[in-house]
Amino acid sequence: MVELRKRREAPSDAPQPPQKKSASSTAATTESGSTKAATPSANGTAETKKPAVGDSIDLEGFGGDVETQDGEKTTLKKLVDESKNGVVLFTYPKASTPGSRMIGTTQACLFRDEFTPLTATGYSIYGLSSDSPKSNTTFKTKQNLPYTLLCDPNATLITAIGMRKAPKGIVRGVFVVSKAGKVEAAEPGGPAATVEVVRGLVKGADIASSTDAGDTVEAEEVQKDAGGDEGDTQDASKVAAEVADTAEKLDGPADA
Repeated sequence: MVELRKRREAPSDAPQPPQKKSASSTAATTESGSTKAATPSANGTAETKKPAVGDSIDLEGFGGDVETQDGEKTTLKKLVDESKNGVVLFTYPKASTPGSRMIGTTQACLFRDEFTPLTATGYSIYGLSSDSPKSNTTFKTKQNLPYTLLCDPNATLITAIGMRKAPKGIVRGVFVVSKAGKVEAAEPGGPAATVEVVRGLVKGADIASSTDAGDTVEAEEVQKDAGGDEGDTQDASKVAAEVADTAEKLDGPADA
């Protein structure tokens, strides 16, 4: 007798494993609900766009909190608000070797020696590094620096202005932002080069100011000349009236 075996049912389709998203396709969702592509860096974190000359930046919360050499907390927005025309930040690496210390000293002293002309148009100058308040206080006192040194141990502001060098370094350079939040300079450079950048901005501001003052003076002179012509016309009319009156008096007896 033949034994009949029950036929096995075909197995159901197994669920497909979810596809992994590549780092290049990762997107960050903004508060408004829109998405913004995040650019991965070498360490896997998203890089922020470096501000460029001509950009207008929102100073509210920009760069986070930093400290002065006296330990007082401040922000870039507060420094800009307190300035007359804008803020100059020159960055220098943490002085860890005699070589870098010498270059940092040169840069700081150049800004010290040029402090008066560089601030003539209303810029406020600050040195920015990751050094501690104690270290910067010693540095400021020893070099007799007339400006405040900012301490950014977490490099939040240094990163925001594009002067961070991976993995933990700092690029020597200069960053200038106007009172209105417009980036006027953002570039790396040596001690003399960073000072020259600011000197160029000050010179340009001086030329613009002189041009405006010249236009004002010229307008006043034109108005003055117009007023003089009007006075001459009035004097001529007065003389003509007096002559006519005299002639009338002379003609009166003759007709009688």
